[in-house]
Amino acid sequence: METKEILSRVDHTLLKPFAAWEDIQRLCEEALEYGMASVCVPPCYVGRIRSAYGERIPICTVVGFPLGYSTAEAKLAEIKQALEDGADEVDTVVNITDVKNGDFDKVEEEIRVLKQAAGDRVLKVIIETCYLTGDEKKAMCKAVTEAGADYIKTSTGFGTAGAAMEDILLFKENIGSQVKIKAAGGIRSRADMEAFIEAGCDRIGTSSAVSIIKGEGKG
Repeated sequence: METKEILSRVDHTLLKPFAAWEDIQRLCEEALEYGMASVCVPPCYVGRIRSAYGERIPICTVVGFPLGYSTAEAKLAEIKQALEDGADEVDTVVNITDVKNGDFDKVEEEIRVLKQAAGDRVLKVIIETCYLTGDEKKAMCKAVTEAGADYIKTSTGFGTAGAAMEDILLFKENIGSQVKIKAAGGIRSRADMEAFIEAGCDRIGTSSAVSIIKGEGKG
């Protein structure tokens, strides 16, 4: 697989709580240089990136991150602010407590409300697979599909485990045809990125794409 094709699917990510502006600038410059799909950054940097880089770079940010258990109203306020600041894409975490309680209709309705707020902007839904059973994952595939979200995403990268191939295969069997897949968390090699893309992932979330491609480390 060509390097350019791999990098064009990467959401170049920096979500560490101590990320300084100079780190964000470096992320943006790398994303531009390598033709990445977007930069995925903390909400507080969205407006500053838009001011500094204009429309040259797609901006992704996060909502309800990383734990997911803020209220739907709080997430709605977050997504509205992110879009107002200039975000093109939003990755939101489902309310995992609702999932564990079996309240799948509530989760679906929350996703639906957030997608309505996002409009034609991209909404990716993080279900945090490491905490879910197989049946819960299938229920989330249904909820994401029925609510009209654009992507289902494996992980925040802050949980107990990241993307697993078995989950990608489960997603493919259970999501609707309009839903795309993003793998994130624990992707540490070029081989990993290629395997996830070949398995059907449209996006890869990683903070290490440049060092991986250059062979400078495993991220």
